[in-house]
Amino acid sequence: MSSEELKNFLNEKADQYNHSDFIENDPVQIPHRFSLQQDIEIAGFLSATISWGNRKSIIKSAEKMLDIMGNSPYDFVMNHSGKELTSIQDKSIHRTFNGEDFAYFIRQFNRIYTNHGSLEDLFKLEKPEINFYHAIERFREQFLETEKHRSHKHVSSPYKNSSAKRIIMFLRWMIRKDQRGVDFGIWNIDQKYLSIPLDVHTGNMSRKLGLISRTQNDWKTVEELDRAIRKFDDKDPAKYDFALFGLGVTKELL
Repeated sequence: MSSEELKNFLNEKADQYNHSDFIENDPVQIPHRFSLQQDIEIAGFLSATISWGNRKSIIKSAEKMLDIMGNSPYDFVMNHSGKELTSIQDKSIHRTFNGEDFAYFIRQFNRIYTNHGSLEDLFKLEKPEINFYHAIERFREQFLETEKHRSHKHVSSPYKNSSAKRIIMFLRWMIRKDQRGVDFGIWNIDQKYLSIPLDVHTGNMSRKLGLISRTQNDWKTVEELDRAIRKFDDKDPAKYDFALFGLGVTKELL
């Protein structure tokens, strides 16, 4: 199909899949259980961090973390006891993200929120940046600090050419503003800088549609996809995540 036909097709599919019904089977449902911004951020970041594998399994594991935090993430982060944190460390959470990682994240959240009102402060872009390549790395430095820890592997680094899919997805949740009810749009960062979270579905569908040519899902491919989709909509490019992911999951084009 022509470039204009592809644009119209993807707009149609983004419109079809960007709907409140999407929430029911997606990890984004976890932060949707809260109204306080800090609760949304913490629940969202933790859910995004463990978002690999089966979505039902991800949601179940995220609910386990909510239960441990008494379904009050921000209150738990700021007011937990040392004993509570110690009791977490031996728990099984989700695949290689274990209780030790969860406890580490809680400690880091506590330190960050003691000094900042929102995680948004750690993701601000600087001129002349056009994506979150450097911002994610600045976030990593502040959130993880310099001390080596096994949990660092759960926060991907674009500087190491990772696609940083889970962080990119979290950023979409926090930043994108529309009236569809899936993304929160609670941060004052322009959504034109967002990228599409590159996973097996969005990557394969992007190749099938000729949007990208690179064979691996890495940061260079994220930027290749950026260049393609921003030609279709330079104000809200991440909306095409719904189209590509939805087409990939439903196997509509097979």
